[in-house]
Amino acid sequence: MANMAQAIRLALHYAEKNYQLKDVFGQDVGMPLGGVFTATQGLKTSWNSTLDERGIIGMAMGIAMTGDKCVAEIQFADYIFNTIDLLKIAGNTLWCTNGGFNLPMTVMTPVGAGIRGSVYHSHSFDAWASRLAGWKVVMPSTPLDAYGLLLSCINDPNPCLFLKPKALMRVRGEELIPGEPADEKELKAMIDAPIGDRTKWKAKWPDVQEYLIPFGQGKITRDGEQITVVSYGRHLLLCNEVADLLKSEGYSVEVIDLRSIYPYDWQMIKSSVEKTGRVLFVNEDTEVTNFGEHLAYRVTQELFYELLARPRVVAGKNVPGIGLHPNLEDASVPQKHDIEIAIREICAEVP
Repeated sequence: MANMAQAIRLALHYAEKNYQLKDVFGQDVGMPLGGVFTATQGLKTSWNSTLDERGIIGMAMGIAMTGDKCVAEIQFADYIFNTIDLLKIAGNTLWCTNGGFNLPMTVMTPVGAGIRGSVYHSHSFDAWASRLAGWKVVMPSTPLDAYGLLLSCINDPNPCLFLKPKALMRVRGEELIPGEPADEKELKAMIDAPIGDRTKWKAKWPDVQEYLIPFGQGKITRDGEQITVVSYGRHLLLCNEVADLLKSEGYSVEVIDLRSIYPYDWQMIKSSVEKTGRVLFVNEDTEVTNFGEHLAYRVTQELFYELLARPRVVAGKNVPGIGLHPNLEDASVPQKHDIEIAIREICAEVP
């Protein structure tokens, strides 16, 4: 089974071959490194940009305005903040030009904590991204979803933001990408560059097939009747683990992987909350003006009379950054016990 970095690499290769993807670029994206997480190794169209986030986004906008597809990487989401004005312009270009200019550009960037990256390599970006009008924003939790969501981004005629969780880049999936060899060692031998001299190395790509996940389509990863838990990215996996743990005690937890932050699958959330009457939103961005707060607000406004307990949000602490020491990081972003406590408390509430 591919890990998420390999799944991204396979999607980019497929897009080069089938979607006329002509440019994959960013800091260290080309040879010899192939990206800081090796997600761009072996690609024909990858190249190294200067260390200039604004230049990377500006180049992507220029390429896209000519009608060519491109994928630009910001090496870590921590360094995307100085491009906010350009991201805003990219998002409103189609609207401002009265439909005259599409921008078929995808920006991908690693997000979140979980790799002990300290202050400058642990930022989340999903709450900020949800406010970028004109962008489609996705965050996968599995390699197969990463493959399908990235292909949907590249295939879209307008700006897409692909947020890849840093902590999941080496995590293997449980489902095969269409056309992927079943033996993970075989896949590694085909597409992972060797350590050392890579000047003569070329990837031997498997014949992967098209697999698209539509924007705004969530996925129920655990069926339940008592409470709805909505998450995405790496915390989706933690929510699954907690749901499995509590099942042995008689709790019935329904877990929704949102997958798309915008547009998001409101109908799936709505139907689930109407069934369970309780809901918890979980992510690792800071708790103040968190995207989960918007979802909790909408649930309160539209489903108030269906609720058996107040909606809750478990999110990162409202601190300026995440410390290097493991105890500081673990205290700053939600852990399994935080999710478990919140579920127990919500289920214990009596209307």
